[in-house]
Amino acid sequence: MPIHILALLAGAALDLVVGDPEWFPHPVRWIGRYIAFAEKRVRRGNPSPKALRRRAVLVAASTVLLTAGVTAGILFLLGRWGFWPRFVGMALLSWTCLCARDLSDEAEAVRRALDASLEQGRARVARIVGRDTANLSRAGVLRAAIETVAENTTDGVIAPMLYLALGGPVLGMAFKAASTLDSMIGYLDEKYRDVGWFAAKCDDGWNYVPARITALLMCLSAFTLGLDGRRALSTVRRDHDKHLSPNCAWSEAAAAGALGVRLGGDHEYFGKTVHKPAIGDDLRAPEGRDVTRVCRMMFLSAGMMLAGIAAIAAILY
Repeated sequence: MPIHILALLAGAALDLVVGDPEWFPHPVRWIGRYIAFAEKRVRRGNPSPKALRRRAVLVAASTVLLTAGVTAGILFLLGRWGFWPRFVGMALLSWTCLCARDLSDEAEAVRRALDASLEQGRARVARIVGRDTANLSRAGVLRAAIETVAENTTDGVIAPMLYLALGGPVLGMAFKAASTLDSMIGYLDEKYRDVGWFAAKCDDGWNYVPARITALLMCLSAFTLGLDGRRALSTVRRDHDKHLSPNCAWSEAAAAGALGVRLGGDHEYFGKTVHKPAIGDDLRAPEGRDVTRVCRMMFLSAGMMLAGIAAIAAILY
């Protein structure tokens, strides 16, 4: 089996056991610093919107290419020392591309905080969503946590697994750079629409195939876990395009259908209401156990993805 597949399996095991400890020097922090630096540089001189849109391409391209180049350089140097240093480096880099354990921990922390009080739940969910949370109801807090797990199952778990399998840590880190770009500047508001438009488009492209794979895996996991897999499939078919992003609604629809709750709808961002279509059917109010259920769907989907990758690699190699 190829070394990058073995490294992916080792990285996934590390993510499951260790998660994302705050003390670890995560590469995303360095990527984020470069993005902030590049954004300041291209905004110098008060450029016109048209000029800023041209420079946005440079910001995105340089971030992805620089990340891939640095990763390749690190692995090349480690390879000069032998097989094991290179393998350990690949496994650690693969680990940093994945966030299933951290995503589950954060979502479950929201559930526990909400059990203590609505105010604590609002404060905790603010750590993992970009929307305003001060006025969220209990159901709103739970929906936000469920949506976050469902959406990030694509770009935080399945997509990086796919790119790590296709191109090892170099391609995996390139995807991580594109994802970080989108999370930092890929917004449609007045401040970011010109400097972040290309980052948002790139993220849409990177996640196009993974989003559809994720929806299928989450529907399969719903059947396996005893949730409503049939409704998950029908909701995906009906609601997969009900989002501003061409990708986010796929996994959210699978989660909404499997749980029998409504997701999406209007949200407040920076004091302004953003109108979004509803995803799923409002059959019942979400409950705390739904957070645990969607996390189980995420972990099982990840396990299925890894099993599929390992099986294909074993056949091909």
